[in-house]
Amino acid sequence: MNDPAQIELPGLDCGLCGYRTCDEFGAKLKESPDLVRRCLHLSKEHLPKTSAASRGASPAMAAVACAACSERCSAAAAVKNQKPWHDSLDRPFDFYLEHFPEDPGPREIIKPHNVMLTRELDMQVGDLLIGRPLGMSCGCPITHCGVVVQVDKKTGVMTWCVTGPLGPRGHAHKDIGYYSAEGYEGLVRETRSVLQVGRRYWFQPRMCMLQWRHSGLLNYLSRNSDGYQVRLEGLWIG
Repeated sequence: MNDPAQIELPGLDCGLCGYRTCDEFGAKLKESPDLVRRCLHLSKEHLPKTSAASRGASPAMAAVACAACSERCSAAAAVKNQKPWHDSLDRPFDFYLEHFPEDPGPREIIKPHNVMLTRELDMQVGDLLIGRPLGMSCGCPITHCGVVVQVDKKTGVMTWCVTGPLGPRGHAHKDIGYYSAEGYEGLVRETRSVLQVGRRYWFQPRMCMLQWRHSGLLNYLSRNSDGYQVRLEGLWIG
């Protein structure tokens, strides 16, 4: 059996385990070896082969652990087999939001909660950023990562293409902390509703990691060869 305290961590500093760096996480493992299972990047071959029962848990606690595992497996199966026009929580939505062909991901208009960061960090087009949309602007539990495509240093508002975590894990990036998501821009190629400016719609960003529906007010609409170019503001999830 592998000793969790001796396992080599990946060094990605992704923060998904709850610690800012792999070094901090590794230091904590010396006190609490079972935390090693928080690292999503370790293969099964590197994890200790233990169960709730073999770690000394009571039969009742072992049953709870198994039930929780079954619930997660059922949820994963539901995502795989979700109905058309329903998100991973079985909620209906109106259309998918795609990103522009020339962009690496969907365009999100954002404003840091501390707008001075746009100037203090000298934000430039092409910078890699990480941050999380907090509160009424979305409340998404996932840290967003992306590349800056527009900067307004007077207001602090930026537009970035959300690309996922691989870029910041391997390259220098800037952390804006909490931010407000002001709007999305993208393409609609598939819809089950008539699109009209001034109406609020449920939509699902095609690249959303959680596959959750979002809501936004459609305030720009233009048809082109790729579909409908849209802008949605007043965002929230639910």
